[in-house]
Amino acid sequence: MKRQLVETPRFARAVRKFTLRNVQRQQCVAEALLRMGVDVFDPRLKTHPLSGRLDGCYACSCGYDCRIVFALTKNQKTKNEGVLLLDVGTHNEVY
Repeated sequence: MKRQLVETPRFARAVRKFTLRNVQRQQCVAEALLRMGVDVFDPRLKTHPLSGRLDGCYACSCGYDCRIVFALTKNQKTKNEGVLLLDVGTHNEVY
């Protein structure tokens, strides 16, 4: 199911910071975002629900030690589903 990707300001800052340290990660993040636009539960993304302080959110992999944290949303007026991108970084940075 196709969903609209919505970046938060925090996510935009995290992407800039994360990709400055390692330019190769920029391509991994871009590929993961393309896959998420088509299907957030694509097996290659290894999407899984989170618990604790991030309960209700999901995370997916975009490389060996790269995670994207997001939440699924639904617009009440249009009934369209979306993906709210919250954070990106290494496992230790985002959890």
